[in-house]
Amino acid sequence: MTNNPVIDLFDDPNKKFVKVCAPMVRYSRLQFRKLIRMYECDLCFTPMIMADCYVKSAKARAHEFQTDTDDRPLIVQFGANNSFDFVNASNLIMPYCDGVDLNCGCPQRWALNEGYGAQLLKNPEIIKDCVRQLRNHFPSNKTISVKLRLLDDHRKSVDLCQQIEATGVSFITVHGRTVLQKNEPIDQECLKLINESVSVPVILNGDIKSLSDAFAMQEYTGCRGMMSARGILHNPGLFAGYQNTPLSAVQDWLNIKHTNFLWFHHHLVFMCERLLPKTARKSFNQLRTASNVISFLEDQLHISNVLPSNRILGKELGGTSGAYYENIAVEDTVSFQPEDIVDSIINLFD
Repeated sequence: MTNNPVIDLFDDPNKKFVKVCAPMVRYSRLQFRKLIRMYECDLCFTPMIMADCYVKSAKARAHEFQTDTDDRPLIVQFGANNSFDFVNASNLIMPYCDGVDLNCGCPQRWALNEGYGAQLLKNPEIIKDCVRQLRNHFPSNKTISVKLRLLDDHRKSVDLCQQIEATGVSFITVHGRTVLQKNEPIDQECLKLINESVSVPVILNGDIKSLSDAFAMQEYTGCRGMMSARGILHNPGLFAGYQNTPLSAVQDWLNIKHTNFLWFHHHLVFMCERLLPKTARKSFNQLRTASNVISFLEDQLHISNVLPSNRILGKELGGTSGAYYENIAVEDTVSFQPEDIVDSIINLFD
């Protein structure tokens, strides 16, 4: 046993692999993390938080990060384009998490234009400086990690991961597609090469839509962590072996204390995709109040014993200004199908 619960997960001889929830803009917030921890998810990431905003704005700190004593182990992911912001934000959040992660995979245009996310893959010296500078300031019992995408060549991808390993990272998460790829199958061969070429744990990200997918990819690549985004968003019981969202997960979701109707509803749209017939889904997706959403589920799925405060949720989003926050603004209603929501944000996390 070490003094870090994240490393303990990777060292646990009884685990075939560590089950990980991806950092998902808007979605991997505290309430969702609470839910998936009930269904055998071992390790959770927060949504990406902009490091500069987190340092400068108390409003951003309050809005972008919430946790509680049961929300562990937890990795906080930051978007940063320089070590100063990354170190300062990490030191502020350090008491409330088990590690921090640098986003080097976001392919959104605004991120590339401003030097964040996948743009850092073209500037590996910034990645290495961020990790080295933080390692000099961060407690040894906290992990430092990097999440990145593949480069357009296997050898380049392996070399980059080896360079990052040399800076002192605790583990690496690799999304198995390049920046330009969207729906192509992940490159398991390259992930296998990376895993065999570094000594730190590697978490595989991409195309894990079921527990059987995770087992198959682990068997082929040898990666010590399996990270799901779309799969676990549609099915919070994925890592517990459920093929579709268990009705118990919907019940649990309705009994977790929520603070925002839009996120509360969006998650239910994903979860109920295979629990409701098509005509019912269309009606459900267009509901505009929490009371109507809950009444609908009580009628259609025979849900009962709902936390009373969830019936009166408001729609206020809060947040801060800036390109990042403008890009993740949520519409007032969900009038389209879950796959449309996923397609609109697919490159952000899976």
